[in-house]
Amino acid sequence: MAIPTSSIDAVIPSGPVAETAPPAAARRRRLRFVANPKAATGLVILGIFLLIAVIGPWIAPYDPSARGADLVAPPSGEHWFGTTHLGQDIFSQVLVGTRGVIFVGFLAGAVATVLSVLIGVTAGYLGGAADEGLSALSNVFLVIPALPLVIILASTIQSAGDLVVALVIGFTSWAWGARVLRAQTLSLRRRDYVEAARASGESTWRIVLFEILPNLTAIIASNFVGTVIFAVMSEITLAFIGISTISEWNWGTILFWAQSQQALAQGAWWWFVPAGLAIALLGTALSLVNFGIDEFVSPRLRSSGKAKVRTADGRVVRMRVGFTPVLAAPTSTPPPVPEGAAVLTNAEGKAAGR
Repeated sequence: MAIPTSSIDAVIPSGPVAETAPPAAARRRRLRFVANPKAATGLVILGIFLLIAVIGPWIAPYDPSARGADLVAPPSGEHWFGTTHLGQDIFSQVLVGTRGVIFVGFLAGAVATVLSVLIGVTAGYLGGAADEGLSALSNVFLVIPALPLVIILASTIQSAGDLVVALVIGFTSWAWGARVLRAQTLSLRRRDYVEAARASGESTWRIVLFEILPNLTAIIASNFVGTVIFAVMSEITLAFIGISTISEWNWGTILFWAQSQQALAQGAWWWFVPAGLAIALLGTALSLVNFGIDEFVSPRLRSSGKAKVRTADGRVVRMRVGFTPVLAAPTSTPPPVPEGAAVLTNAEGKAAGR
């Protein structure tokens, strides 16, 4: 039996075919993280610090330990950040000290992140006895204080340097991240796509790498950034309290000498302000990168204050996080009532409806 053309058109409308996204749009989606103002600002500041950490000792105008004739001199064309009580150039000390801070922070963050991923994801996916054992190990490391342990090791081991400090902080800072990853893995391992991959015969390592880890990227990145911030502050704290077995110059060492020589009482603000600003800028950069990661993976945060909805009458409503937009009724006049038509009140209408 022949089907009329009108019936075919009713079933399959002859409208325009949806076009695929142009290459420019796809490229914008891939670069959405870099396009985020917070993430871009944090990455630029962080990149500057990484560059200084690499080339800082080469571009330093003076030897940071060399003494000079200008004692506690304010900033000038010869000494951009002034000098110390021994005539040492503070600008050179800040440049050279950046390497130790960045090295300890990123190495400790990498070690802690790798351990938290290995232990947390393994415990959450395997379950059973493996989960119990790894969870118990995580609970033990949760109560180990990193900073006192570093102080004890630095006082005991005479040759303890930046590497020892970074490894101790990394090996004692992974437990919290592992607990979070374990909880998320327990939630993901029973999802439909994981069950489908397991039913199709995929190996365990392939399911973990390609099905579970991509959904944990935001948590892993956040743990890494948080550990870097903690390691940087710990390393600076150790130098500030006078642990001399770590690197000779870092930002904490500058603050230690400024405090011990009463730079604030002498009015030598240039002695401690540059190092303090460097610490604040590095922490701000890492925090901005963390905020950018959260907004990149969370559509609710990404659309904060940006998504717009156009109503039927042409008005634009801006979506905001935490608020549900309620559109007011249109202000158009009601249609005229024909002559002779009965007009019911609300009470009469309800009665008629019953």
